[in-house]
Amino acid sequence: MHNQKPNIFEANILYLILGFFLLFLGYLAQSREIYSGLLITEFILIFLPNIIFLKVRGYSLKYVLRLNRISFKQILYIFGIMIFSYPIAVFINAMFLAIINNFSSALPTTVPIPANTGEFILGFFVIAITPGICEEVMFRGTISKAYDNLGYRKSILISAILFGFFHFNIMNLVGPIFLGVILGILAHKANSIYASMLGHTLNNGIALSLGYLMTKLMPLIEESSSDELMMTDNIQFIISLLFFAIIAAVCLSILLILLRNFPESKVYDDSLYLGELTFGRDKYIFVKYIPIVVVLTPNNIITGFPQYILHNVILSISEEFRI
Repeated sequence: MHNQKPNIFEANILYLILGFFLLFLGYLAQSREIYSGLLITEFILIFLPNIIFLKVRGYSLKYVLRLNRISFKQILYIFGIMIFSYPIAVFINAMFLAIINNFSSALPTTVPIPANTGEFILGFFVIAITPGICEEVMFRGTISKAYDNLGYRKSILISAILFGFFHFNIMNLVGPIFLGVILGILAHKANSIYASMLGHTLNNGIALSLGYLMTKLMPLIEESSSDELMMTDNIQFIISLLFFAIIAAVCLSILLILLRNFPESKVYDDSLYLGELTFGRDKYIFVKYIPIVVVLTPNNIITGFPQYILHNVILSISEEFRI
């Protein structure tokens, strides 16, 4: 089956190319109009290049993307897993932001919050369904399958890390990595990309729905808060931290139970047994990972600085060509 899927070097080259597509063309498209820009980014810059790459190289779409059906019982588990995963992702991302904000500032994430039902429906398609399909094809499809020869655990972890960094925003890094691990586990246990697609869509849908609800409830919250006892910012922060830590701990306990009992699809996959047979003998193996280093170093490890420059340059270009 080694001819049916891409190797690590090919996947890393694809990651490098699409990373630069996202940084330049994606930002340019999204700065002109967010919804159409996101659709262009997801379908034209992520989804289509992956499908074209797999077809041109002659790899099996069914094998690489694991296009296998999922059962109704698995769907129910996925709903539960994503509901209990979301508070954990929010908590660890918030803790990470609290740490890095002491050292630097980063470009904020600009995802539109719907103001009415029509915008919510449009937003759900653009922000929840579309990434759930397109990004999963790349990360739980092409990249995950390429790394499977290292073992499925490493494949899940590496594809999750690359998924997190692919957002090119230090403020939205740790949460997506955690989400990527969960989605990788789902795709592996169900032996189907449909499991991770559903999970990804649910996660983004939860975030969008909560944002929409907050816009509706915020006036009521502001009115009620005026009658509460005044507390210092430090006390409020400590109370909030303890509250969300307890919620995250409870959710984690339930999440582990759900993952442990998830109904697995028993399908033979050579990648679970082969391992990277040439790993120890390939003295040029570091070359495989150069594309990843090229993408990650300037845009994520050096927090914020290159993103500010790039963002401002692209915005100026966009203004020059705006009709």
